[in-house]
Amino acid sequence: MPEVRLASPQGKYILLTTILGSSMAMLDSTVVNVALPTIGRDLGASLAALQWTVNAYMVTLAGLILLGGSLGDRYGRRKIFVLGVVWFAGASLLCGLAPNPGILISARALQGVGGALLTPGSLALIQASFHPDDRSRAVGLWSGFGGIGAAVGPFLGGWLVDGPGWRWVFLLNVPLALLCVPVALRHVPESAGDGARGRFDVLGAVLGALALALTTYALIEAPGGSPGVVLSAVAGVAAAVGFVQVERHRPDPMLPPDIFASRQFTAVNLVTLCVYAAFGGFFFLTALQLQVVAGYSALQAGTALLPTTALMLLFSARSGALADRTGPRLPLTVGPLLCAVAMLLMLRVGPDASYPADVLPAVLVMGAGMVTLVAPLTATVLASVETSRAGLASGVNNAAARAAGLIAVAALPLLAGMGPEAYRSAAAFDAAFDRAMPICAGVLVAGSVLAFALVRRPAPDCRRPECRTHGCVTFPPLEGRGTGARPGDRLKT
Repeated sequence: MPEVRLASPQGKYILLTTILGSSMAMLDSTVVNVALPTIGRDLGASLAALQWTVNAYMVTLAGLILLGGSLGDRYGRRKIFVLGVVWFAGASLLCGLAPNPGILISARALQGVGGALLTPGSLALIQASFHPDDRSRAVGLWSGFGGIGAAVGPFLGGWLVDGPGWRWVFLLNVPLALLCVPVALRHVPESAGDGARGRFDVLGAVLGALALALTTYALIEAPGGSPGVVLSAVAGVAAAVGFVQVERHRPDPMLPPDIFASRQFTAVNLVTLCVYAAFGGFFFLTALQLQVVAGYSALQAGTALLPTTALMLLFSARSGALADRTGPRLPLTVGPLLCAVAMLLMLRVGPDASYPADVLPAVLVMGAGMVTLVAPLTATVLASVETSRAGLASGVNNAAARAAGLIAVAALPLLAGMGPEAYRSAAAFDAAFDRAMPICAGVLVAGSVLAFALVRRPAPDCRRPECRTHGCVTFPPLEGRGTGARPGDRLKT
């Protein structure tokens, strides 16, 4: 049994290093969107290159995050966590020094690999290190500080872009890593999962990442109409089919198909796909709309979205408690509808938009919708399977949300008719944004309908602090892989 107490110096160091590590990955998920217009102007990048700046990171992260958790269980969570931090920092340095869009996109893909190694281990280290009496409070502090980091991210990104320059959005990770790694090596005890056995599903991870990458390429490059678009689309579908077949027939798959025997788990992940696809498209395009069309600086654009995260930090616990009483169906139905209304309110944001009259109402309604939705969604995912599979279930849900976001960033400009230079013209981008927001709202309504039709009681009754105190708007919280999943585990249906 782990014996580290939260009040001890070692306990404080463990909490510090896990917060620093997870903050690196979380900050990169929130600050980069604000920097995109400046990156495009500085590097002469097309809209497709800006999409890839976001999606190259998401492809490798979403495709490898389950494998990253398994590596930590097998070889030691501290070891893989430290490797991930070092890898992430090295890729961040390459991003900050990138002389052209191609190198920046490649470095972002490498960043995603580092994120897949460090993200699952951050919470798992807390769960494996602290005494059971202190674990809940430690996780609550980790979630709370992570939420604060997510809230500060857009503001910090805007300040860096308008001040030292966009490259510091990435270079900031280097000093964080230089502080994080020595503390981890000296103060964090090593741990491994009890269920670390069998062979790694490297083939499944590669096929999953390839399916995401090829599909994303086809969607982003579709406006060009080249033959490679069709070939990549076909290859992406083939890779997805191959992934399903590999996972069905391997004795130790990365994604055990029988986890979807839980009807509740399957339903909530379908809702997740809809909700986080809409969120991914919304936050990608809104950061551009505020700067390109409304004339905001990067700092103003980043600050404009702060109320959404602030509302989540303040009221998530109350929303989770309410969902325990009502059951998950009501909040998972109402939350997406509120977010859909927020996206339609964003149609008021045009040239010379007033923040109090045009932007703030949409941001507040979006925050109310996310408060209603996020904690119950995470709690329902964790409650829909046996406790021994909570880490796997959360990893699947987290990866599904990230994959939905990257597909949305790839597909939404295509569906809205954005040309490769649209972000250089305020009028052209504004017209495309007005077509994109109703599409996002429609996807959210579809998620609401799915929740109403498929999600059922019992109420999740999730008392894990990471369900309740969470501030990142682009993906759900990730439960630590504290126990290994075993083939014989029974699922709740």
